[in-house]
Amino acid sequence: MDKVWSFFADPANLPEITPPSMQFTILSATRGDRIYAGQLIEYKLKPLRWLRTHWLTEITQVEKGHYFVDEQRRGPYSLWHHQHHFRQIAGGVEMTDLVHYTVPFGILGSFADALFVRRQLEEIFLFRLQRVEELFGRFPS
Repeated sequence: MDKVWSFFADPANLPEITPPSMQFTILSATRGDRIYAGQLIEYKLKPLRWLRTHWLTEITQVEKGHYFVDEQRRGPYSLWHHQHHFRQIAGGVEMTDLVHYTVPFGILGSFADALFVRRQLEEIFLFRLQRVEELFGRFPS
């Protein structure tokens, strides 16, 4: 648990688990920081081939070794609320991501979500799962 929590509690590791195609860059000074409630982290990323954007998130809740929550303050979504849960289990750590989001632009945004946004988010989290397994090992089914 300590190894997993230490990795995820360091914002500087986020590019390591983000698809390279997103050109994810942290703009905030986070070297050596551990997440804390109230922390603001600014990123630059390319969520779509033709769209480069800035994203500002706030770490709103942290319970060391158990969970933390990040919420978008400025960025591509109308709402972004991401919970990261960690639980010690026999032989490893169970990690669960819960994401609630809303795409802007009303019905147009809903159409974009159905067309490609949701699929892209699924691909991002699949990439994250694969990277985490490479870094920490795969848990037997």
